[in-house]
Amino acid sequence: MSPEDVSILIVDDEVDTCRNLSDILTDLGYQVDVAHDGAFGLEMVRRKTYDVALLDLKMPGMDGLTLYRRIKELRAGTVAIILTAYASSETATEALDAGAWQVLSKPVDIPYLMRQVDTAADQPLVMIVDDDHDLCENMWQLLREREFRVCVAHDEQEAKQRLADRDYKVVLIDMKLPGGDGRTVFRTVREADPDARTVVITGYRSEMDQLIQQVVSEGADDVCYKPFDVTHLLETVQRLAATREH
Repeated sequence: MSPEDVSILIVDDEVDTCRNLSDILTDLGYQVDVAHDGAFGLEMVRRKTYDVALLDLKMPGMDGLTLYRRIKELRAGTVAIILTAYASSETATEALDAGAWQVLSKPVDIPYLMRQVDTAADQPLVMIVDDDHDLCENMWQLLREREFRVCVAHDEQEAKQRLADRDYKVVLIDMKLPGGDGRTVFRTVREADPDARTVVITGYRSEMDQLIQQVVSEGADDVCYKPFDVTHLLETVQRLAATREH
């Protein structure tokens, strides 16, 4: 992604740290917002989608790890880099287990941080549309391990909101959703971003067969059935994401 297309949130109670990072990133062309405490940072996340969040670990009130857990609930596709002067193996493990991408020590190695921001922003963006929260969490973990950015929607309306925010490389669509079926979501994806690759998923193979065939005839790229062959599913997502790249 070009820097001008990348939005970054910096949350740190150290004003000088925020100013320095913001100046550097802004000069490089990134869109940058700053918050000096976790509560305000969370409010900004409610209002806007960020590609990358640089979060100080130790802050008065809400610490960076708690903030990231809340960000993940609201904007699962935001990649978090935790910055801390109190790094330890226990701290790093806890942050990484929560889903943060990296934990970097302060004082920050600026050239290294800039490279990590570039890498994070370039990770392919995937959306999972499924009302099964546990499945979404498991898929989020599997795809993040392969350095995809992963957004999650649990119903048709939430999917529409996510699609309005940004473009996706691949969208996984459950065919049986609350209040409807995945066909409407598929058509919304096609209208919002015709280049997005789509995979329809279902645990109701025979019941959904006719609907699936219809969606495939309209241009869905692949079908994966639950319980997933995880290796096949991940290879499918990687293949489709690479196809869109070209």
